[in-house]
Order: sequence, then structure tokens, then C-alpha cells
Amino acid sequence: MNIARLGIVTISDRASKGEYEDKGGPAIHAWFNRILSSTWEASKRVIPDEQSLIEATLIELSDIVGCSLIVTTGGTGPALRDVTPEATEAVCEKMMPGFGELMRSASLKFVPTAILSRQTAGIRGKSLIVNLPGKPSAIDDCLNAVFPAIPYCIDLVGGAYLESHPEECQVFRPAHAKPKS
Repeated sequence: MNIARLGIVTISDRASKGEYEDKGGPAIHAWFNRILSSTWEASKRVIPDEQSLIEATLIELSDIVGCSLIVTTGGTGPALRDVTPEATEAVCEKMMPGFGELMRSASLKFVPTAILSRQTAGIRGKSLIVNLPGKPSAIDDCLNAVFPAIPYCIDLVGGAYLESHPEECQVFRPAHAKPKS
């Protein structure tokens, strides 16, 4: 049995100091529990808004832990300490701008300030890294929008084969894409 490794990284100065309850990381974990039918395990981190630490954490989860998907929450706004997109871009070989475009478009249906979000996505080795906003309801909206494409993207870069419960989320794979044996 293959176990997919997923990284969940909360980026928040206050949550990393224990001054604020991390709600983003648990929201992502709960979303994956509901959606994924594949066997998976999470590697969770709660870290401050420090670009070098974000970069080191993304590299560790990709290169050492072997996470096929790394999802971050927080640090995507325009504030001075919001540096998650910069850290993601610094460690990725290929950027995937369509993810950010679709997440902002989906979020605009609920809040006009979605245009202030700078979330992005990129590929590092066999890992897809996706930046999500920090608000749990926005996390849900964004994952609902982009997840149908995530498993096939991970297939293309050689990561774990992810499957979903079809009644929860319809994953798209071309007809020629076959499961890994």
C-alpha cells in the first residue's frame, strides 16, 4: 500500500508563538480527510512569516519528507510580512500561475478583497506547492476550485497517485492517464 505524503504549513507569527489558535492548518487537514479516498499522512508545520524559514520548510517537506503535495496557509496578502509567495517562487523550478488565477476568481464570488491575495503554486521536484489564504472558509473555496486538477498535476511530476471520493470532488484525469501500479 502506497501512502501519499502531504505537507500542511501554517505561516503565522502569532500562531507559531502560541498567541493565536491555528485554524488554517486544521481546516486543510479536515478538507483532505473529507475529500481523499487515497491513504495519506500529513506532515504539519506552524512557522512564522520569515522567508528563509518558509523556504527551508518547503525544501524539507519536498526533498526530505517526500511530500507530493505541500499546501500552505497564510502570508499571501499585501502586508509587509506576507512573503509566502516569494518563498514559494524561490524554491520552485516551475511556477503554475493558473492555480492562483483560479483561486482568486473563485474567492471573488464571496469577497471583493480576493484581488489582494497573491497565492500561487509551483513545482519543486516531485512536489506541487500550493499557497492558500489563511481564512478557513477561503481555504475551502480555493481547494474546491483547484483540487480537481491537482492529482493529475502530481501524476505529471512523478508524485503519489491521489484519488478522491467522487461524490465530494470530481478529480480530472485524461482518459489515457492510468493509475500507478
